[in-house]
Amino acid sequence: MDDELNVTYITLGGHVEVDKYQYVYFFIIFTVYILIICSNSVIVYLIWTRQNLHEPMYIFIAALLVNSVLFSTTIYPKLLIDFLSEKQIISFSACLFQFHIFYSFGGSEFLLLAAMAYDRYVSICKPLQYPVIMRKTTVSIFLVLAWILPASQVAVPAGLSAKNKLCSFTLKGFFCNNTVYKLQCVVSRAQIIRDMVIFLNVALLPLLFIVFTYTRILIISYRSSREVRKKAAQTCLPHLIVLINFSFLCVYDVITVHMELDIPKTVRFIMSLQIVMYHPLFNPVMYGLKMKEIYKQLKKLFCQAKVI
Repeated sequence: MDDELNVTYITLGGHVEVDKYQYVYFFIIFTVYILIICSNSVIVYLIWTRQNLHEPMYIFIAALLVNSVLFSTTIYPKLLIDFLSEKQIISFSACLFQFHIFYSFGGSEFLLLAAMAYDRYVSICKPLQYPVIMRKTTVSIFLVLAWILPASQVAVPAGLSAKNKLCSFTLKGFFCNNTVYKLQCVVSRAQIIRDMVIFLNVALLPLLFIVFTYTRILIISYRSSREVRKKAAQTCLPHLIVLINFSFLCVYDVITVHMELDIPKTVRFIMSLQIVMYHPLFNPVMYGLKMKEIYKQLKKLFCQAKVI
């Protein structure tokens, strides 16, 4: 606590031997961050500039990749500064802001995946109605809601947490996620219920909707021609893999906090890195290699670069 400025500082206690490996950590994380920005930006650029990719499915993919970059930017700049600092600290207000942004973009990921699932459902199961249903206005509404709904809901616990009394000033992590609740003296029942409602709205309900939608697609594809089954597999499989990957990381994030597991510090550090490293890199690789049209445009782009 800084009495002169009346600012509460939190120690980020999740780092492992920063003094010894600070430059190694910095180089690895900086390299990964640049890769995340470049790989996601290339595909977003292709979708933006190629007329044949101006379809709802690809627009949602572009939004998802932009979301991944913003999600990473919530963590990486502060992490890089911490590696080169003598003390790994953050003001409590900045910690709550990071908490808010982290879970806002996490919720947006589920809602964007839900929008993509609906788009695939209409395309495969109601192809004749697709141009009428998936208009530019519909896509725009889905995109706005995907970013506004989680941000507005997560703002509530973040704002109310600022008023709670703290009994601990050391966070068991290297960024501010659910572990901020462990700093509070008391976590009320109302707070737990409120967080469960938010989790239901921004994660569980979209997840159930996605499962229901892809189940319907699977049933209809199975009853349809081989061409329809092939189309469903090509366009839906990447979305499902991304969903499963992100869901496992979210489950880990929830379990480590609420189950109060006695996980060794090094293991916790490595697993936490998976949340912020693996998924933002996984998305562009998956969509770049598995989506046929995007892969074609990538080949053209790099072939032109070689010629030049």
